[in-house]
Amino acid sequence: MPNLNKVFLIGNLTRDPELRYVPSGTAVATFGLAINRVFTTQGGERKEETCFVRVVVWGKQAESCSQYLAKGSLVFVEGRLVYRAWESEGQRRTSLEVRADRVQFLDRSKMSSTQAPEGERDEHVAVIHEEDIISDTPSPTDEEVPF
Repeated sequence: MPNLNKVFLIGNLTRDPELRYVPSGTAVATFGLAINRVFTTQGGERKEETCFVRVVVWGKQAESCSQYLAKGSLVFVEGRLVYRAWESEGQRRTSLEVRADRVQFLDRSKMSSTQAPEGERDEHVAVIHEEDIISDTPSPTDEEVPF
């Protein structure tokens, strides 16, 4: 039976990306993402709900996210769900997070207001693909995860 683990999210960062480096030198950035949903109940009442998701980005893409994104930035994230479990202070902890394969900046970035040519400032969109990451970067192991 086939399996599929694919996530597509559009939302706003809940905090600035946090950039760290694992002992091998690979960059890893984490940020929270808030995804809003507006719907109408059967009684006609309009409601809004928000889903908060932790996103983890690795490699060159992590450095770009740290450099160009800030709290409130609108992004499109394509990735997969990753379940982690560990022990901390004698308690078992778990986390379900999104491992981003691609992050697309959907609104003005720090670069668009300072470095883009005059006529292109409002239309600047930065796209970072998994293929853009240096191919000899090893995949992170559980021991290298800094959080």
